[in-house]
Amino acid sequence: MPFYHKLGAIPPKRHTQFRQENGELYHEQLFGTIGFVGMSSLLYHRQRPTQVVQVLGSEDVRPVAAVERNLLSRKLDGWAVKPGKDWLGSRVPTLFNSDCTVALAAPPKVERDDIYKNADQDEVVFVHRGKGVLETMFGQIAYGPGDYLVIPRGVIHRFKWATDDNRALIVESASPVVTPKRYRNYFGQLLEHSPYCERDMRPPSALFDASGEGNGPFKVRIKKEGMLHDYMYASHPFDVVGWDGYHFPYAFSIHDFEPITGRVHQPPPVHQTFETDGFVICSFVPRVYDYHPLSIPAPYNHSNIDSDEVLYYVDGDFMSRTGVGPGQITLHPAGIPHGPHPGTYEGSIGKERTEELAVMVDTFRPLKVTQQALDLELEGYHQSWL
Repeated sequence: MPFYHKLGAIPPKRHTQFRQENGELYHEQLFGTIGFVGMSSLLYHRQRPTQVVQVLGSEDVRPVAAVERNLLSRKLDGWAVKPGKDWLGSRVPTLFNSDCTVALAAPPKVERDDIYKNADQDEVVFVHRGKGVLETMFGQIAYGPGDYLVIPRGVIHRFKWATDDNRALIVESASPVVTPKRYRNYFGQLLEHSPYCERDMRPPSALFDASGEGNGPFKVRIKKEGMLHDYMYASHPFDVVGWDGYHFPYAFSIHDFEPITGRVHQPPPVHQTFETDGFVICSFVPRVYDYHPLSIPAPYNHSNIDSDEVLYYVDGDFMSRTGVGPGQITLHPAGIPHGPHPGTYEGSIGKERTEELAVMVDTFRPLKVTQQALDLELEGYHQSWL
């Protein structure tokens, strides 16, 4: 998000002496993108953030394709995902390509979860059920149902779930996750007609107090090129006293997305929330239906020529679908048309509004299907239009 934010104590001038109470220097860290010309932030640590004590083992966490070239519409039961032992262990990859991985998770409430950094991919975590605090090197963000948590690559973080029944959708992106360009002006400010504004974004609100974490060393699990490496650091990665800049994690609630409506049916791009080089994320929220006197609120049949469409159902009655419920995923692959289920097209006439809530991921390259996804599949979905 291209807007400026600062938190904690920082010196009046960049790259100048900034001393602790004992006279020692704070340790400045530039956290930036695209070399030194992209968005960045400056953080100030109590101790050097570079002190590697030990490198432990590595684990291959790359998703594996069970179906390489999929042309079958599928439905997955996300509620069938079993809770894992921790946040990382609970993540179940279902669909992926070179641009993204779509995963489901039922994370448990644990006393102290692993500290984690994805060095390759931005992550968008949609919180379906549960609440807690996202602890990061930039500070803490409280989250709850309906929140998107946008975590840029390289941000060291830890999830602290405060509830027992937790569900999340995770989308990992090989390219940066940003707000759609058409929502922004030349300077990067969100425009008046965009469906949300900077005021809706929730950056970290309080720095993390690492004094209660002990003296270390501290394990940080780092994902790089599909491998999960365990590094032991001498200092706590959250020992930041202040920072400022334009690059940081933030939360955005799907309930703050203001729908764009019209007299006749509006196409899916009006629901777009985030974009990347390889896919988009859209939010379907409660809204007034089309108000032309002869309008048909249900979507028309359409061909996915260039995109695989993934829909994650959150709440309400998705008016163009029958037999789908919260926690389920539908996949409509590029190459074949799809549309409203029988009866829903005609049945939508005269209806004035919908209370549906769903997240959509449209990819520009075909998605591969994992064995974990096949284990969740509710078979026969491709025949549901008969």
